Amino acid sequence: MIDLRPHIPPGAGIWWSQTSAEPTPLVHALLDQAADLGALRVFVGLTWDRRLTRELPPEVTVVSYGGLGELRALSKQGRLEVVPCHYAALPRLFAEGRLPADVGLVQVSPPDTDGMCSLGVGVDYVADAVAHTPVLIAEVNRRMPPTRGSARIPLSRFAAVVETDRPLREAPDRPVGPVELAIAGHVAALVEDGDTIQVGVGSLPSAVLDALGGHRDLGLHSGMVSDAVVRLVDSGTLTGARKEIDPGVLVTGAALGTAVGLYDRIEGLPIEFRPASYTHSPAVLSQLSTLVSVNSAIEVDLTGQVGAEVAGRTYVGAVGGQVDFSRAAALTGARSIIALPSTNREVSSIKPALDFGAVTTARADVDFVVTEHGVAELRGASLHQRALRLAAVAAPEHRDELQEACRTMELAS
Repeated sequence: MIDLRPHIPPGAGIWWSQTSAEPTPLVHALLDQAADLGALRVFVGLTWDRRLTRELPPEVTVVSYGGLGELRALSKQGRLEVVPCHYAALPRLFAEGRLPADVGLVQVSPPDTDGMCSLGVGVDYVADAVAHTPVLIAEVNRRMPPTRGSARIPLSRFAAVVETDRPLREAPDRPVGPVELAIAGHVAALVEDGDTIQVGVGSLPSAVLDALGGHRDLGLHSGMVSDAVVRLVDSGTLTGARKEIDPGVLVTGAALGTAVGLYDRIEGLPIEFRPASYTHSPAVLSQLSTLVSVNSAIEVDLTGQVGAEVAGRTYVGAVGGQVDFSRAAALTGARSIIALPSTNREVSSIKPALDFGAVTTARADVDFVVTEHGVAELRGASLHQRALRLAAVAAPEHRDELQEACRTMELAS
């Protein structure tokens, strides 16, 4: 085990890479040595490391932009501090010292012949944070593929290195049911040939991507890619030929999938991994007039406000990049789409008012809401029209209640 104590001063602020690029050996060493390092404030995004929830030392305070993966359990325990912010704001927050950045823990590819390491499939906020972090410690993983699109880091920049040869964290496609298939079909009908799409990862986003197989010359500019993106490249659908910027190139910040379906294919794909300061930048996104954003939600109210962060008192999501992409797609792009099942545990996902309070995406940034029951077009619609259209795509067993709420809204307006 690497001894981190010579490199981490007591009370340091530390960040590390997220998702498939998480430097797990370094994180575990940090947890094991926390008692000798004093109070630590650490930042990570999406993580599946259960040691953070089951064995978190009392000296460690975890900060994140949301409650993703295992961080949901920390939120339930009351041990997660959430900084609600747009993903596009993370580079500035690191630059201003508002997020922990005394030490950074990264997973990188082996150095090339010039001694330069790639951040591989985990560029996202890491590439922006590196410039403002005096001490970097690296896990050099022989299985991390080098990627194009962002600056490489000289091996000499790292204060310490641990070498590994381990598989990247995988997230296989989960089975897709009839609800996801129906939603995906409705979303695909809203996408036109030549559009540039943004979509997340998970069973519903994968279903949406697979449903786009009959389209032509689609582009991609997204925060994260999955195996389903590779399938669209293989089918000839995802070419990027008509993109206004980065033509012919798939642009992303991170990859999350499987070795066979994604990681082993990275070096042969027309894909570039860019920092969050590029992938989520309003100035960049405004140049994509064909941008179609597809994002999910926990709940949507009858005016079109979207909640995607909180369920009850627990953080289970994040603002993340949803607003960055939704606003750009609605204002300067083509279409902003929110896609979600009509119910969650028999409770309607479309509600008279948001149950959990937090408005993630404003109603003015939503053009369409899609459920398995159809499409509610909100662009240019009045509040009353929105309510009626959203009630019409709710689950049938909840429509009477929602339509009554529409009448109440009409009387109040």
